[in-house]
Amino acid sequence: MENKQRLAQFNQTIQLWIDAVDDYSLEMLRQPPQEGNWSLGQVYRHILDDTEWFVGQMEEALATQENGDKSMHPDAQRMFADNSFPDILIQGPATNVFIPQPGSKEELRQRLVAIKDAVNRLFGDEARGVGKTRHPGLLYFSAGEWLQFAEMHMRHHLRQKARIDEVIKTSPR
Repeated sequence: MENKQRLAQFNQTIQLWIDAVDDYSLEMLRQPPQEGNWSLGQVYRHILDDTEWFVGQMEEALATQENGDKSMHPDAQRMFADNSFPDILIQGPATNVFIPQPGSKEELRQRLVAIKDAVNRLFGDEARGVGKTRHPGLLYFSAGEWLQFAEMHMRHHLRQKARIDEVIKTSPR
């Protein structure tokens, strides 16, 4: 997949998250679907925190020549070939980390827009970086692969959003 395609898909997916902020009150965003599960606001915060880190990796990969010959993990190769995270509930360190509730809807919207703007600046002139940076578990990604990974991650969480929506949009407030 070329970076132009990756960028278009990224913009489409992040715009879904930006537009969806207005579908909820702050109370709804902070409401966990059940005890011990993240609220939708916490899902937003997770996406924001991770995607901001991914953008940093994109910037670093574009600025370096290092690791260009290194490969991603075979599990990552399958994900990238499918252009999707596996359709499973992923349990891991990030799922057990405390994620704070959002302070406001505007905070969520502003951070999402800032991420979108930063990514579009990075890839606006068809970025050509040849370096790669290391993902903690999936080995080495180029800037374009980080972009695709960020979009796949956000899209993966749309499934979680749909499950949460089923609960919070039908429960009495």
